[in-house]
Amino acid sequence: MDTAKKNTFFVRKRLGEALVENGIITHEQLEKAINTHQEEPASIRRRLSTIIIEDFDADRHEVMKTISRLYAFREVLPNGSPSKKMIGNIRSMLDEIPDDVVDEMIYRKTVPFKADKDLIILASADPTDPQISILASELPYKLYELTYCKQETVDLIINKVYDQKNEFLRILDDIEFEEPEITEEDLDEEELDKEINKSMLNSLVEGMLVEAVRKGASDIHIIPGKENVTDILFRMDGRLQVWHSQPNVKPEALSAVVKDKTMNVDRFERDSTQDGYIQRRIDATNIRFRVSIMPMVGEEFERKLESVVIRVLDDRKVITDLDELGLQEKAYADFNKAINQPSGIVIITGPTGSGKSTTLVAALHSVMSPEFNVLTIEEPVEYLIKGARQLKISESMTFDNAMRGILRHDPDIVLVGEIRDLKTAEIAIKLANTGHLTFSTLHTNDAPSAVSRLFKMGVEPFLIANAINLVMAQRLVRKLCKHCKEQYDKEEIRQPAKNLGFSEDEIEEITFYKPVGCEKCNQGYDGRIAIMEALYFDDEVKRMIFDAGDEIDEDALRKYAIKNGMLTLRASGRKRIKNGITTIEEVMAITLED
Repeated sequence: MDTAKKNTFFVRKRLGEALVENGIITHEQLEKAINTHQEEPASIRRRLSTIIIEDFDADRHEVMKTISRLYAFREVLPNGSPSKKMIGNIRSMLDEIPDDVVDEMIYRKTVPFKADKDLIILASADPTDPQISILASELPYKLYELTYCKQETVDLIINKVYDQKNEFLRILDDIEFEEPEITEEDLDEEELDKEINKSMLNSLVEGMLVEAVRKGASDIHIIPGKENVTDILFRMDGRLQVWHSQPNVKPEALSAVVKDKTMNVDRFERDSTQDGYIQRRIDATNIRFRVSIMPMVGEEFERKLESVVIRVLDDRKVITDLDELGLQEKAYADFNKAINQPSGIVIITGPTGSGKSTTLVAALHSVMSPEFNVLTIEEPVEYLIKGARQLKISESMTFDNAMRGILRHDPDIVLVGEIRDLKTAEIAIKLANTGHLTFSTLHTNDAPSAVSRLFKMGVEPFLIANAINLVMAQRLVRKLCKHCKEQYDKEEIRQPAKNLGFSEDEIEEITFYKPVGCEKCNQGYDGRIAIMEALYFDDEVKRMIFDAGDEIDEDALRKYAIKNGMLTLRASGRKRIKNGITTIEEVMAITLED
């Protein structure tokens, strides 16, 4: 064992022993935490302290206080009450620091505590974070000292000094907008420019982008309403929630601001669909936003209103490890076997927003190698995949042109964003039958119906049987917050459980949970997880398709697969419920009867 690894091992051992001695965790929990730390991929490996806090619900303050003592970090503000004078001093110190450094400090729960001519003292909720030392070296001081401060106290300081909910919202609240009159000249560009400057809409849009990233929103919706009110909604865990309503400003002005900030769109075009993108550096990370703009009808028919939807593309959320997808046992085994074949197609099916791209990217990362030429054809490209050549679709090179050209580009592994028509299907099948591993998506309700869909497109059954390795349907369900979920009363949940397919014996054995809601979650839920049904194409499935004749028998395929261990979407959901991960309502809402 080299010196660095030895030092890391002894630090972990000392930390673990200290936590056990203080009664914060047990020996068994420590062993599990160490094993988890060792098993996690290096690229996303969490520190031992983070695992102990997140996975075992250990008291964060006690854990961090113990670590701080080990590393000789002194604790500041133990009573958690910064004075008004201190808040003023912290605000002054932040004013002297570059904005991008301040953003990163806030993201890492760190604030300046005191400073003199050469020395600055930083108060951090986790002074062992190595990135904080790097940030400290960028500050305009010769020396720095890191100290520990309880996270709740740091958050209190941040809220008072550097409000992460965007200071512009408080400014907007203080401004009394004059209600603009709706006239035939409403779309005069000079008038719109005046409105944009007057209403500080630039700040609103910039703050909206920042807040969406920090809150973990997947999409931003900008919806014009009547009487000059525009609603801004964030999609959180698959559900839309109002983030801000802007009154007394023309919706056309807000749309114009978004267009001005978006590449590849025309601000003066209001009668057709437009697509573009925005790029920003937020919390020291490059974030891309995919913008879709469509004309819409409002109550004032004479106005040219537009609906804007912005997809947040944060590469930090990309899953590169297949184990992190949470595939259940049989689905994991079949999926892993399918993607490790030398050729063939792996198809993921499901509606928009069901996590198909996330699954494909994770699968791609698991089989990629410098020895392989990996090509992707997507329209549009969502996430940048290191090690893959992602072809650029444009007016000069359409999706169809790219599909035809890819056969001449010596590929080993190909990701096709979507099998959208017979041409795409034929080329994907040709790739599979000529020795290439191919990944793609399809919009169908379940796995067996994907076979029927290809057949109805015009693909011959023998080609389907020979080309496909696996079809997996998936949906996303919201995960219950582990901090506030509560048990359902058995009688209250008995009938819904029966409707979902649970037997009487299962209902008696299982603990069913319901969402409550607390400060740590989103209305009782925290994140999402996939449910899936994986149809592996073994010899019998291939024979059934090959002998199909004029019609694919979906029911026969489904019954055979279930007999051989495939979980349907609803059965997969029932397993998530049994494990206390989600609710009957979530699974019922997105699955059909078995």
